[in-house]
Amino acid sequence: MERILKPTADDTWLFGMDSSGGQVSGSRFAISNGFLGTFDAAVASAGDPVAVPTRTYVAGLFDAVGPDGSMTALIPAADWLRLHISIAGTPLVRQPFQRTVLDVSRGVLMTETRAGSLLERGLRLVSLHDPSVGLQLIELGIDEAGLEVTLEASVDLSALDLEPQRIEHDLGVWRTRHSGQALAMAVAAALEIDGADRTAATPAPLTWSWSWTSRAGQVVRFRRAAAFVRSDAAHFDPGVKARDTLNHIRRIGWRSVVEAHEAAWASRWHSSDVQIAGDAEAQRAIRFAAYHLNSAANPADERVSIGARSLTGEGYHGHVFWDTEIFLLPFYILTWPEAARSLLLYRFHTLDGARAKAARMGWRGALYAWESALTGAEMTPEHLKDQDGNWVEVLCGTQEQHISADIAYAVWQYWRTTGDDRFLLEAGAEILLETARFWASRAVPEADGYCHIRGVIGPDENHEHIDDNAFTNVMARWNIRRALEAAEMLQQRWPQHWSGLSGRLGINEAELREWSGVAERIFTGFDAKTGMYEQFSGFFDLEDIDLAPFTDRTDPVEVQLGQERTQNAQIAKQADVVALLALLPEAFPGDSGLRNFRYYEPRCSHRSSLSPAMHGLVAARYGDTGMAMRFFRQTAAIDLADRPGPVDEGVHIAALGGIWMLAVFGFAGLSVREDGIALDPRLPEGWDSIAFRVQWRGRCLYVGAHRRSGVVEATLEEGEPMIVTIGGERREISRDQGLSMRIGSNRHSRA
Repeated sequence: MERILKPTADDTWLFGMDSSGGQVSGSRFAISNGFLGTFDAAVASAGDPVAVPTRTYVAGLFDAVGPDGSMTALIPAADWLRLHISIAGTPLVRQPFQRTVLDVSRGVLMTETRAGSLLERGLRLVSLHDPSVGLQLIELGIDEAGLEVTLEASVDLSALDLEPQRIEHDLGVWRTRHSGQALAMAVAAALEIDGADRTAATPAPLTWSWSWTSRAGQVVRFRRAAAFVRSDAAHFDPGVKARDTLNHIRRIGWRSVVEAHEAAWASRWHSSDVQIAGDAEAQRAIRFAAYHLNSAANPADERVSIGARSLTGEGYHGHVFWDTEIFLLPFYILTWPEAARSLLLYRFHTLDGARAKAARMGWRGALYAWESALTGAEMTPEHLKDQDGNWVEVLCGTQEQHISADIAYAVWQYWRTTGDDRFLLEAGAEILLETARFWASRAVPEADGYCHIRGVIGPDENHEHIDDNAFTNVMARWNIRRALEAAEMLQQRWPQHWSGLSGRLGINEAELREWSGVAERIFTGFDAKTGMYEQFSGFFDLEDIDLAPFTDRTDPVEVQLGQERTQNAQIAKQADVVALLALLPEAFPGDSGLRNFRYYEPRCSHRSSLSPAMHGLVAARYGDTGMAMRFFRQTAAIDLADRPGPVDEGVHIAALGGIWMLAVFGFAGLSVREDGIALDPRLPEGWDSIAFRVQWRGRCLYVGAHRRSGVVEATLEEGEPMIVTIGGERREISRDQGLSMRIGSNRHSRA
């Protein structure tokens, strides 16, 4: 157990807090595997290390909440990590020394606490090998002889908002109150004293207790395993499967659980690690990001997706936003395509909810929920209280419609990168067609000859009820064109499948021609003379405010100016036209992309955590690595900087995805093409090199770029020969013949 409780020696894999630390979020130290997520449900302060409850979430376990039951939220499972130690009947009070270390290389959380005569060292994990399994190991070193010690391990059911079905010695089975889902948890606990297991008293179900008299230098080892099973079937009892899993753990032993978990993490890191030489802070930031990204997905369950705070906190009720498709899918598509496929199948399974929303609002096709949960029904609240306690109307659920195009974008990027024709035929094409059908009905032809999309909210949520948002309209046009391309491809390559799909959806050639006409006439706000996109109709007529004097103050600029003035000013909450530039650079002819970036970048307040990484990505592409690096560090600080106040709503998973995108798409200059992968790196000052692996159509490609020499290397580790384009020069590589090219160093063209 000594090795198990020691973190890796390389501190770029470690994130911790000790007695010299400040106030940090328990969510930072969350452990998760895409099915289970466990974290301390309060802010931890090193100067006040009192015991805090542990929160565990099971992906997909949703139920109706609130007084009227209109909100569906992810609800917590029981706290399976509860532990109490007492001396002579007196509960142990922790002293002000505690060390917490998250070792992301192994996906384990380690703690060390001095409590009177006891030194407690602990480890917890949720298995990446078997996502239903959680494991806790604790080693107690006792300095003093003659102490009457009691250790009690239990499962805390006090705050559980689930209906109990049966509670037994080692098993609990519950059902949600409204959604009809079931959850089973089987638990086993054991205590080893002086090398021998001791029999536990069981004063209550899911409770184990041991008492003994200590000797000086005594070492006591506690271990607990839990197996969780979620069932969506009304008549299926998940308790049997949970017990079977627990019995399997007993047979193989806890060491085998740890070894399989560590091997699974080693495999994930082999595929997804980004190695940065010369900047330890950046290396730590991107490993923290990749850890949480790898922790958030579960390829085995295509009925769930990743919420805005994954399984690391209570924020946004576990709801799924556009964050998943735009900020997370790029990581999964290129490093873990099985996870990407599963996440997109969640959108396919919620397609009926999207169809129902579009129909309810008077349109055709599929309009996806801005906030999605179990069924794809819209979960965005209609009203919320502002910071002054006033009820305000929330319009995102009805007006922030670009999400349908965002999902279509992710579908196309996945298929284009993986070549997964089966996914396209079974799910992807239908998503593309139904979202295109929505836009064709949503973009209304008017007397000026254009099709307009009025009354929306773009990514910049500072402005509501706007017309012809450039991001929304250009993405809608792109969505329609890709759907038409998919339809043509299906007709040519899979005519029988097209016949069945088009017949089921009621799509004929006349409707396809109608879509093509809408795509040609949709108003985008682009002025060919100036090369500028107007963010929305009338944006250039709003008050133009210099944001520089407001940026160093505590309150966001929107709070300083007030809501009314903000809405009447050229102030974007987050990347809008810049987001369009990041996703569809081909929509910006000539030098118009740089022109738009220079205009919109200083007019963004970055009040959203999604924004800095998107701006940094674009800045890096244009060679302003200094600006890009500032945005990189700003994004990393969102979850890694210590700050006062309650910050335990969960990590900002989209921002973490943005860190990876900024490094790989921005600094490394990676892009996916029809014929392969392209690289055009521009590394920032202080980065000696960057290296990582990506997957493309069954190939595994290892690439590296070196700043000072300008050398870019590409090695094909798996798969058939492929094309790699470096600095604009197209080359074929194979497993026998790699590629090393010098493309020049210090290539900068400041944005």
